[in-house]
Amino acid sequence: MTKIIVNSGKTKDFCNVLGFTCITLCNSGRDYTMSIIDLPEQDAEKYRNELASIAMDGSRKWIYARQPKGNYYNARTIVALILLGFLFLAPHITAHGHQFMLLNFLKREFIVFGYPFMPQDFHLVVLLALTSIVSVALFTAVLGRIWCGWMCPQTIFMEMIFRRLEWLIEGTPNEQISLQASKRTPKKLIKKITKHIVFFSISFLIANTFLAYIIGSEELFRIITDNPIDHILGLGIITLFSFVFYAVFARFREQACLIACPYGRYQSVLVDPNTIAITYDFKRGEPRGTFKKSSREIGIDHSINDSSGDCIDCHQCIVVCPTGIDIRNGIQLECVNCSACIDACNTVMDKLKKPRGLIRYTSWNAIHSGIKQMFTTRIKGYLAIWIILITIVSGLFAKKSDTETLILRQPGTTFIVETNGGIANFFSVAITNKTFEKKQITIALTDPLNASLKPLGSFSPVEGLSTKESRLLISLPKGSYHKGKNTLHFNILSNNNVLETVESTFIAP
Repeated sequence: MTKIIVNSGKTKDFCNVLGFTCITLCNSGRDYTMSIIDLPEQDAEKYRNELASIAMDGSRKWIYARQPKGNYYNARTIVALILLGFLFLAPHITAHGHQFMLLNFLKREFIVFGYPFMPQDFHLVVLLALTSIVSVALFTAVLGRIWCGWMCPQTIFMEMIFRRLEWLIEGTPNEQISLQASKRTPKKLIKKITKHIVFFSISFLIANTFLAYIIGSEELFRIITDNPIDHILGLGIITLFSFVFYAVFARFREQACLIACPYGRYQSVLVDPNTIAITYDFKRGEPRGTFKKSSREIGIDHSINDSSGDCIDCHQCIVVCPTGIDIRNGIQLECVNCSACIDACNTVMDKLKKPRGLIRYTSWNAIHSGIKQMFTTRIKGYLAIWIILITIVSGLFAKKSDTETLILRQPGTTFIVETNGGIANFFSVAITNKTFEKKQITIALTDPLNASLKPLGSFSPVEGLSTKESRLLISLPKGSYHKGKNTLHFNILSNNNVLETVESTFIAP
């Protein structure tokens, strides 16, 4: 406690926080005492315990992101145009007379990049899904959330379509803030209603595009041109999905990335100090300086002082961030690696005539220690697993036959004894044609050679992407079989070309 003498006056009791020190002046007659109390050190990692778009009381803090300008934003725009073009056009492109992309779960028809998949190829689908997961893990460990910022549909729709429309209709972020705070006027109502009508229309288009992937573009066109009364249920479902898309892009927005999407949590266990991500060069930028006008020339005087870093604390990297974070705090859950802060910072560095790259794609270790180590032991492990999976999947695709034939003894039967002493078995046959073309199928019994095969129905031709069933009668002469199970080998041929070899079991007494 330190005692100080001041002029007499009313009682004073206040706390002034200066840095981390609390100074309290307490009345003691005409004398005042001053106590200096050290407060606990502020949590330097506090920003990790709260979302930039959520206030401490739980209320929403709306993000009014400014439109970035720069090389990365231009590159992202090109990538977005390519992906959006593919999304909206792929269901309407045909290959070999069929839709280029089709995911018809109802009819179990799947066409990916013009390549057909049948339910019999489910093991390939599982392996492809597993390979995709490992690929995401590998690329995230090496390049961070590059998927989120450059290729995720949520980011592309939000930043390249809906937010651009919002800027076009309501103006710049400052104009949007003013409009939101203004009274309800006809001008405000027109802008708000126009924006939400456009948002819902785009959402309805997106919902119908996804529907075209499921039921096919031709079926969708037939439903659209048909009487809506005949499709009330379908119209209600697609309208509901449209409202879901509309709610995500009109209201939920960045919360989809921060709260709903599991990838943000998933990536947090994959990155490490060697992961390449959007990173602030704290060695070059700290300590931060401030702007000041030069009295000798028009423009910005960047000679703040000799001890200041290159960061002038202009907050341009924050105002362009679609999730509202400060990238200078380090890698964060909310960062989607969209590169908007890089473009904003590079623009400021250009004005200050300083080198670009104060914020750039690099790793924390590369800045801290100057050591760039991309292929760590963990990355090599991911890469080895990825190469193994790619090899297996490639091999299975290379060996994938045009047909899949199942020849089994007919259920409920064993064998019959023929008049010549031979033994016969009935077999059921199911031939699946996994191509688009009709195939003329022939079944040849190759082992044992003295066996005879008699078709009990037609199993040819087999239409594209369909299954045909029939029956066979296989006979073995006396003395050419042994007791119990005997193995049969069949060749499935089309135009004298062997498509596959099939085994089955023959039962003898």
